[in-house]
Amino acid sequence: MDGDRDGSAQVRRPVAGGRAALARSGGARARGGGAIIAATCIATFIVRGRGTPAPFDPPREFVATGPYRYVRNPMYVGAAMVILGAGLVVSSISIAVLAFAFVAITHAFVVLYEEPALDRAFGDSYQRYRAQVHRWLVWPP
Repeated sequence: MDGDRDGSAQVRRPVAGGRAALARSGGARARGGGAIIAATCIATFIVRGRGTPAPFDPPREFVATGPYRYVRNPMYVGAAMVILGAGLVVSSISIAVLAFAFVAITHAFVVLYEEPALDRAFGDSYQRYRAQVHRWLVWPP
């Protein structure tokens, strides 16, 4: 708030364009893209893996197609994009920080539990896949 010459307070309103609009636009794209990635991962698990992401119905076949060709954990990448995008859309630093906390917690889960479990379940196939596809960085095969 700025004071006028007469001592009254004036509220500053953000300009319609600029960085805030750019952040909202980028956030909406990240949120939408992340949702599409996550939905594609679920569909790939159902069709190719003959299962779901749910622990009570995991894929019966090893899945290394679709988004999994480019990154080992596309569903988590998509979820992080949705959270970060939502934070940008509503201009919330707290939600943006939540996205980074999600990534840190997910990384620990993947390294300590999920990768050893996949190694036990799928053996050589998973080890070859792991040597070729990055855990977090999206990269062409």
